[in-house]
Amino acid sequence: MTHDVAWLFSDRRYAGEPRMPGLTTIARVERIVERDGKTTRSARHYLSSAPLTAERFAEAARAHWGIENGVHWVLDTTFDEDRARNRKDHGPENLAIIRKLALNILKRARPEISVRRKRKRSGWSDAFARSVIGQMR
Repeated sequence: MTHDVAWLFSDRRYAGEPRMPGLTTIARVERIVERDGKTTRSARHYLSSAPLTAERFAEAARAHWGIENGVHWVLDTTFDEDRARNRKDHGPENLAIIRKLALNILKRARPEISVRRKRKRSGWSDAFARSVIGQMR
């Protein structure tokens, strides 16, 4: 992590190059994951306008990926959200709200069953869907 970003704004810039106003921090997070005897390495780079300490940046990165893994990943795998084709007007936002509402309902109802399975069973059986909706509080 560095706060020395002046080199990005030197006179080496070319015409029409995008500017990054307020940039104060550049950071890199390296990740090593071991699963099933296999080790994978990856790196992510971050640009920030906040002059964060390394500890605060690590907290922010973990919080971001906590949301990504806890909500967005579930929405994508369960509702196939990344392949949604709605792009006009308020459609994408409205459908995102409905998906999140459905996800919250499915997470709270019958916790012993996976969200994906509850979604499928609700589509197959009106009685099961009513039982899931009936558990809303």
